[in-house]
Amino acid sequence: MEKKTYYVDIGSGEISQVKYQNNDSFTINATQEEVTMLRAKFRNMDGSAHDSFWRAHVPIMPYHNDKANDRYDAGLIDVYQMLYDLGDKTVKNHIKSIGILGENHI
Repeated sequence: MEKKTYYVDIGSGEISQVKYQNNDSFTINATQEEVTMLRAKFRNMDGSAHDSFWRAHVPIMPYHNDKANDRYDAGLIDVYQMLYDLGDKTVKNHIKSIGILGENHI
C-alpha cells in the first residue's frame, strides 16, 4: 500500500492529511491500514478516559487501583510507539527525548 503524510495531534486525537492550525504535533508517513489502526488506538484511549471519568466520581475507589486509568496509560504508550515507528526523524527524536517508551520499545 502507498504511504501518505499525515499530521497527528494526540490531545485531540486528530489524524489529518491536511496541515492547518496546530494539528501537526507529529508528522507520520502511513498506509491507510496503519491510520485505521492508529484511529482505533485513539478510540480505545477515549473509552478508557470515559471510564476513568466515572471512577473519579466514586471517592472510595483509589486512583492507583483504577484499571481504566491503567488501560489509558497503556493505550497512550501504544500510540507513542506507533508514532515513533511511522514518524520522521523529528518525531523520533522528540519521543526519545520525553522518554515515554523507555529503551525496550525503541
